Amino acid sequence: MHQLNRISLSGLRAIETTARLGSLSAAAEELGVTPGAVSQRISRTEAQLGQPVFHRSGTGLLLTDLGRDVTAALSRGMAELAAAVALADPAGDDLLNVSVAPLFASRWLIWRLPRFNALYPDIRVRIEPVSRMVTPGPGGIDLCIRVGKGDWPDVRLERLLDQRVLPVCAPTLAAKIDTPADLLRQPVIRENDRLAGWREWLSPHGLAPDAIPGGPVLADGGLCLDAAISGQGVFMAWETLASDALSFGQLVAPLPGRIATGDSYWFVTAKTGRRKPAIVRFRDWLRGELAETSGHWPE
Repeated sequence: MHQLNRISLSGLRAIETTARLGSLSAAAEELGVTPGAVSQRISRTEAQLGQPVFHRSGTGLLLTDLGRDVTAALSRGMAELAAAVALADPAGDDLLNVSVAPLFASRWLIWRLPRFNALYPDIRVRIEPVSRMVTPGPGGIDLCIRVGKGDWPDVRLERLLDQRVLPVCAPTLAAKIDTPADLLRQPVIRENDRLAGWREWLSPHGLAPDAIPGGPVLADGGLCLDAAISGQGVFMAWETLASDALSFGQLVAPLPGRIATGDSYWFVTAKTGRRKPAIVRFRDWLRGELAETSGHWPE
């Protein structure tokens, strides 16, 4: 332990944060300092260690072999420190930091949160909309809601719902679609030039995805849904994200059939440590909301 006396703890934190987030700017935002200050702390601590932790290049910072070992140990140590601090802060039991993909947050979760707040007025929920996976832990993110195969390491995973997709469009466009082949006569909306789900949906009907016509190409799934609502084409949408627009009549599913993608929604929490009662309450409420939403979906 006496070796720590010669090493800057703020510098060690700067190294761990930069390695974990992948950039000086992201580390600076988390630490509440400038990127220049983070860089200086790293350089000073590398000098104290006597060896470089990062390679400097034109594309950014890359961990050295020593850096990979050091930052792995630092991440474990920082998690233990955060857990120790959290034990002394029982007030934190009433705050939930929830990491969720921005599209799921804006299209589904945010509209249902008032019901959770009404049930549990003493629990404060803070939504952090980020696309990348965040590892939950004491003093940081309490839980994540993510879509995928469930193959993230070092976390506790609970399956919430299998993900399915279906073609949706505006009511005016749906009037032109009576058969699966009619889909191939309409503009098809693409997210980032991808046709996710189309092959799986078309194949049972004997249709090939190479026959899919062109259409708007947008960089965000939310924009794709908006384009479909405005009548610009057909979009292969996730059930959850399209559910409210379908309920309100903004979108129509012109044909029956919903195809599983092989992915699922997951409730992700820390693998070890004490679990806040609020986490369990939020999980149970979330399961109920998803069950209610999916209960209105035709097979």
